[in-house]
Amino acid sequence: MTIDLKISVRSIQKGPTSGGKRGVHLSDENPILNIIDLQVGIDGNQILKGIDIKIPSGEIHAIMGRNGSGKTTTANVIMGHPSYEVEGGDVLLEGESILEMEPWERSRAGVFLSFQYPQAVPGLQVGNFLRKSVGSVRGDDAARGSTFREELKSAMSKLNMPPSFLSRYVNDGFSGGEKKRFEVLQMMLLRPRLAVLDETDSGLDIDGIRTVAEGINDVVRGTDNGALIITHYSRILEHVRPDRIHVMIGGKIVTSGGPGLATLLEENGYDWLEQRVAEGEEFE
Repeated sequence: MTIDLKISVRSIQKGPTSGGKRGVHLSDENPILNIIDLQVGIDGNQILKGIDIKIPSGEIHAIMGRNGSGKTTTANVIMGHPSYEVEGGDVLLEGESILEMEPWERSRAGVFLSFQYPQAVPGLQVGNFLRKSVGSVRGDDAARGSTFREELKSAMSKLNMPPSFLSRYVNDGFSGGEKKRFEVLQMMLLRPRLAVLDETDSGLDIDGIRTVAEGINDVVRGTDNGALIITHYSRILEHVRPDRIHVMIGGKIVTSGGPGLATLLEENGYDWLEQRVAEGEEFE
C-alpha cells in the first residue's frame, strides 16, 4: 500500500479516544481485537482456515509460525488488504466488525500496521511527515510547539535515534534497522488502539531488538491499547514478554500458551510441536 497523508494506514481516529488512557481497561467481554473463525483465501487458494484470536485491552499477543503459515496474511486481512477474500468469520475491533471498512477507515478506527517492507518516499522529510501525521491523528494542538518537540525528542531517545534523522527522507536509504525503528517511532507518537507489528524484529541485532521491544511496551503496557506481534523467533518476545502466544501452522492456530511456549519452540522446533499437539498436549 502506498503512503498517503490523508488516508494512510497510520491515520488513526482523532480526538480523546485515540490512544488508551493509563490504568483504564475494557472488559474482556469487549476485547480490543476479536478474530472469530476467520477463513481467508487468495486466487482460489484458502490460506486461513478458521482462526480465533482474542486480545483483551492492555495485552500483547504474538503469532509464531513457519514461513507461509498465514501470519502475514492475518496482518494484511486485519488491515483490509484488497487482494484477500474473506470466506467466513469476522474481525471485531472493540466489539464492532471492521470487515466492510476500507483500510483508511480501519486506520481511523484505531488500527496501526507496521509494514514488513516499508516503502521509501523520496522528498518527504521525516520531521514533516511525523508532524503532519500526529496532527491528522491526534489534532493540531498535539503537533505544535514545545509539546510535540518534547514528545518527539523523548520517543527518539528511547529508540536511540539521532536528531539528524528528522531531516532525512522517509525510508529513503534507511538500513533495515532504521526502517524498523522508524515504524516503532510512528507507533509511539500516534498511540494506536491496536498495533499490528509484522516481523518488526527482522534484520535487527540484539541491541536493536531490545530497543524496539521497549517501544512496543511503552505503547501498550499500562494502557487499554493492545498489540499483535508477528514473528518467527523468540528473541523479541524475551523483551516484550507477551501475555499470550499463538502458534500458526498451515493456516490454523494449532495451540496457544504463555511466554514459555516461545522458548519451547526455540529449543525444539515446529515439527516437535506438531507432534505434541497431535498427541493432545496443551501448552497453557
